[in-house]
Amino acid sequence: MAVKSKRRSWKDKLNDSKDFPKVAQIDADKSKRWGEGTFVIPAPLEVDAAMRTIRRGKLTTIDALRKSLARKHGATIACPITTGIFAWIAAHAADEAEAEGARRITPYWRTLKTGGEVNLKYPGGIANLRARLAAEGHKVVKRGARYFVADYERAVVEPSLE
Repeated sequence: MAVKSKRRSWKDKLNDSKDFPKVAQIDADKSKRWGEGTFVIPAPLEVDAAMRTIRRGKLTTIDALRKSLARKHGATIACPITTGIFAWIAAHAADEAEAEGARRITPYWRTLKTGGEVNLKYPGGIANLRARLAAEGHKVVKRGARYFVADYERAVVEPSLE
């Protein structure tokens, strides 16, 4: 009989640094998309820490997170793929912590995609995200099948990691 492995919690995933952060040279095949220089693959906890710096009523974007992380590590850019994945993990870890009774969690709903788009892969879907954003004075509008925070530019700040 096969032993079923226990599923790792989101908190466990968030705390698994996977030997990150790492700074590396941008290789030739990526330079067409990323430009030249260096890139950082941040640790999941660094992304979580950046998301935690966004205060009530303010917003940030994945691109702003990446810019802040790159600056922290002296890199040209931060990897867009891992930064997005680690933000997603941070969101689910926060939701998991809230379900366990935590009162102060990472405010994942304040981290938007490019152009002010709400990330529907975050916990609770659009109903949860819309309610949390509205409670902080933001209006969510639907454009086609996607959702955006109206006038998000006014509230966007770059995370402070120094």
